[in-house]
Amino acid sequence: MSNSRDITIDIRQLQMGRRSLLQGLGVAAVGISFGGLAACSDSGGGLASTGEEASLNFYNWDTYIGETTLDDFREASGITVNMSLFATNDELFAKLRAGNPGYDVIVPSNDFVERMVQAELVQPLDHTLIPNMANIDPSFIDVSYDPGRVHSMPYTWLALGIGYRKSKVSSVPDSWKVLFDSNEYANRIALLSEAGDVMRLGAKYLGHSVNAITPEIIAQVEAMMIRQKPFIRTFHEDNGQDLLLSGEVDVVMEYNGDIAQIMTEDDDIDFVIPKEGSQLNSDNLCIPVGAPHPKNAHMFINNLLDGEVGKKITETILYPTPNAAAKALMPADYAANPVIFPPADLLAKCEYAAYNATNQPLYEEAFTRIRAA
Repeated sequence: MSNSRDITIDIRQLQMGRRSLLQGLGVAAVGISFGGLAACSDSGGGLASTGEEASLNFYNWDTYIGETTLDDFREASGITVNMSLFATNDELFAKLRAGNPGYDVIVPSNDFVERMVQAELVQPLDHTLIPNMANIDPSFIDVSYDPGRVHSMPYTWLALGIGYRKSKVSSVPDSWKVLFDSNEYANRIALLSEAGDVMRLGAKYLGHSVNAITPEIIAQVEAMMIRQKPFIRTFHEDNGQDLLLSGEVDVVMEYNGDIAQIMTEDDDIDFVIPKEGSQLNSDNLCIPVGAPHPKNAHMFINNLLDGEVGKKITETILYPTPNAAAKALMPADYAANPVIFPPADLLAKCEYAAYNATNQPLYEEAFTRIRAA
């Protein structure tokens, strides 16, 4: 049993360590691990106001919570949050499909919410326990992947693009060609390690909608990516921003918020959505089937949707927030930041990806062959 001050780290994941320990700063009551459940024991035998054990197990992305959010929640509720980190939606889905090992709240992206609902891996939410749902921008309520928000609450929305070091590129890398179909930055390229994202954006570069991909298009993307493979330094595990900041790569497929975070540390870094358009995602808060503390989970989700709590999270992670109350509290330069809120003409070329049960295994099989090439 870990005590409330433990921070448990899987040594194999230390390449993410520069900001992965961000959440541990000043968070005395939180257990953190990378890739697995850590400190998932009771908090000393006490009960929360929900009547459940005063503990909650949170499975989240890296660098995706406020610096004091979890500690503040413990102070307000008496509930200790044990946070573990995952790197891809594929990893999250595989973990839950094998049987929930004890997670109470998870953060899947929109297409994986749809996939998990179909697979009966997430449970319906009790909206009466989430009054802060009223803080959500109405445009994020009746979404195609979860109409009426039966199974999820929105946490962020985000755009994939290219992060780059300005002093190392010949011009603004405003085409996916730089990553998928060029040797200009040989061995200085990093791509995401999530099969669906890479395959869909490869198709986007070839002129297709991310929601109109056929097996023939998948084969074209696979052939292109196998040709490109010798020039790719790595497929990163949700730490592309760290690779760019450290100088290990010069161009990287990454989310706008992750690049916005490091732009505050290095003014030689910038971000662009390619001219072909891109993929938008929305990350969401869900309660998986088999959650040991479902009432605590509802309380935690409601807390994250509080306006002031959401503001503190947004100040740290620098992603676009669907929480209208939190956004209203942010300074003017947040809404005016073109990396966080890309220009309308580029957003018009971007799409949310729907889950495609036929294509998903084809993406995964093709991506496996690409990585092995």
